Amino acid sequence: MKATRLFYDKAVFPDGAVVEMVIWRVPEPLSPSTHGLKFRLFYGFDGRRIVGYDNERGKGDHRHVKGRESAYRFVSAEKLVADFLADVDKVRGGES
Repeated sequence: MKATRLFYDKAVFPDGAVVEMVIWRVPEPLSPSTHGLKFRLFYGFDGRRIVGYDNERGKGDHRHVKGRESAYRFVSAEKLVADFLADVDKVRGGES
């Protein structure tokens, strides 16, 4: 079984910033993650990431905010998107 895309959304703010979110269901968790999702959530300008949430084999779920990386505790896809958008809102100064 291959990965199946469950969710995709992309938006461009008037200032040119991009938010792009994609979540896939994968046949087996990407260790050390225990859930069956692969995700990439991006906010930035001209391909430069300002906020990002992603996961990868060997690294697990994590987030990037203004160049700092930290672990992310995955609860659900809905909470993942809500947390990401809250971080985007914070870095935009509450204007998104």
